[in-house]
Amino acid sequence: MLVLHYTGMKSAEEALERLCDPAAKVSAHYVVEESGAVWSLVPEERRAWHAGVASWRGAADINARSIGIELVNPGHEFGYRAFPAEQMRALMALARDICGRRRVPADNVVGHADVAPLRKQDPGELFGWRALAQHGVGIWPDEQATRPGAWIMEFGDRNDAVRDMQRRFAAYGYGLAPTGVFDDATFATVKAFQRHFRPRLVDGLADAETQGRLDDLLTQVGRRLG
Repeated sequence: MLVLHYTGMKSAEEALERLCDPAAKVSAHYVVEESGAVWSLVPEERRAWHAGVASWRGAADINARSIGIELVNPGHEFGYRAFPAEQMRALMALARDICGRRRVPADNVVGHADVAPLRKQDPGELFGWRALAQHGVGIWPDEQATRPGAWIMEFGDRNDAVRDMQRRFAAYGYGLAPTGVFDDATFATVKAFQRHFRPRLVDGLADAETQGRLDDLLTQVGRRLG
């Protein structure tokens, strides 16, 4: 797996200092600065403590099975902003190299929010997931896809349609149980999905467009795995 993060700190210097501090108990394999400079902090064959409590495709120990890349960005707390072109170019080159060498499946290129939606938002809705996929890293849905006959599902709904949607999110990789209740975990998962695959509108509503993009991704994964 490849897990992408933002540093969520005020400066690159502050982020690097924390990531290199053993007392902080947090680390990443790589850091990419806004200038495009790349720092290698932890050898890829060693575990880095970047994901925390997380899950993807039924696996919980994400740190043991992933490469973590931190992108310098102040994050939502300190003035979230777009990721500069220099930073994205450096990331694309690094990520292509990692995915090629380690044969990372496209649907295993994820954000911290994807593997820990109740806790994290990064790298967020301003990150260029679509551009990354166009350069051969990750996956992107058909932007015209919608789910025929779908109605909007929202927080508090309880029905079989919610359960079916939860199962589809889980089939793609999200750690979501099919409870049939549009609860906090479901709301957070929908928002994480939208930040990644429908960034123009992150509202937590499971509308026909959101569900359609999920269906398209499942179809793409099914073709690859089939």
